[in-house]
Amino acid sequence: MKENNSRREFLSQSGKMVTAAALFGSVAPVAYAAGTPRENGVAKGTVNINDKHYYLDNVLLETGFEFDGSVPVHTTTALQTLEISDGKIVALRDNKSHPDATLPRYDAGGKLMLPAMRDMHIHLDKTFYGGPWRSLNRPAGTTIQDMIRLEQKLLPELQPYTRERAGKLIDLLQSKGTTVARSHCNIDPVSGLKNLENLQAVLAQRKPGFDCDIVAFPQHGLLLSKCEPLMRDAMQAGAHYVGGLDPTNVDGAMEKSLDTLFQIALDYDKGVDIHLHETSPAGVAAVNYMVQTVENTPALKGKLTISHAFALATLNEKQVDELATRMAAQQVTIASTVPIGTLHMPLKQLRDKGVFVMTGTDSVIDHWSPYGLGDMLEKANLYAQLYIRPNEGTLSRALSFATGDVLPLNDKGERVWPKAQDDASFVLVDASCSAEAVARISPRTATFHKGKMVWGSVGA
Repeated sequence: MKENNSRREFLSQSGKMVTAAALFGSVAPVAYAAGTPRENGVAKGTVNINDKHYYLDNVLLETGFEFDGSVPVHTTTALQTLEISDGKIVALRDNKSHPDATLPRYDAGGKLMLPAMRDMHIHLDKTFYGGPWRSLNRPAGTTIQDMIRLEQKLLPELQPYTRERAGKLIDLLQSKGTTVARSHCNIDPVSGLKNLENLQAVLAQRKPGFDCDIVAFPQHGLLLSKCEPLMRDAMQAGAHYVGGLDPTNVDGAMEKSLDTLFQIALDYDKGVDIHLHETSPAGVAAVNYMVQTVENTPALKGKLTISHAFALATLNEKQVDELATRMAAQQVTIASTVPIGTLHMPLKQLRDKGVFVMTGTDSVIDHWSPYGLGDMLEKANLYAQLYIRPNEGTLSRALSFATGDVLPLNDKGERVWPKAQDDASFVLVDASCSAEAVARISPRTATFHKGKMVWGSVGA
């Protein structure tokens, strides 16, 4: 099937570029092996910050841009001390200023502080990561139906390891600075609700250091696998979003499939996040039908995410402009993996029209793809290479793809993050500024989520 082949091509080519970059040293290595002993989410042998109230000294913060005319050419920075209490940044102080001498203090070592990363499209429930290396054969011409048949055989093999491997994949994400995610989770006749139950158990255990919403994902087709009752059970069991998949190429009935999807969402007051790989006119028709449904149903405004949305790459600039205007008005979100392939996604045009575009790592070493670093900073780097003319300002703006549009400086070079009462969720990076971090995919040294250090090390 053409659409499925295109998806694999995107994944394959993206993975090849990332692998080549890693071989030549431009991608930061995973900071610890999957088997590194850990305690409360932090590698043993490092300082584990469990204090509710403390100071963090020698934090490098961006303070502004230096301009050549209207173009940013340099980012200015300064060392400061953060006062953190009950998961919040309660004050930004002069470096090494400690009004309360009784509070514990730690040393960030001059590392750059950036907002925590957000991986908004991943599959934590079915991965080979953390287990033995495994690369499955994908003959030319493999279709989505072939993949469904493969999953029907493979899922029972994977389920005994779901909790262990999901936990190790979360470890990997945290080592890259990610503390917030949205994970799709298989809901199908083979898995039933087992994958959901396993993933919920892992996320409950990791909750102090990792927040994740779950999309109930009918990977084998909402109509094709007759899993509407299971999807409704998943909503009652606590899934946050109703998922879907290629309503024409998989379910064979676009309107009926999408109507069923939206009705489940309305019945349980949930959001929608659908995988749409279709690049034929059917994919464009599906996008238009979904946007029109939201326009006609006020309760759905702000509740639709279209993942991948490869059909948008087949439209001309005027068509994208018109559709993006409608999408922005209805607060429709696009979730992209920033693919590299023969189709050029109009991500910048969508953003310029006010559409919120978020990103994710999608497959990380699984039966869909043997590639994947679990690194949102790498996704920001890919976006920068594909879509912008690089300079200090545009590179720093590209960081927003990794952080959910949270940036240290606004376009004028004014600091807008961090500020008092922001969540103390951030990552320390071995870089001089955001632009360098994006361009070089700089190493991360510590990750914090709501005041708790969940990975890495700082000085005592």
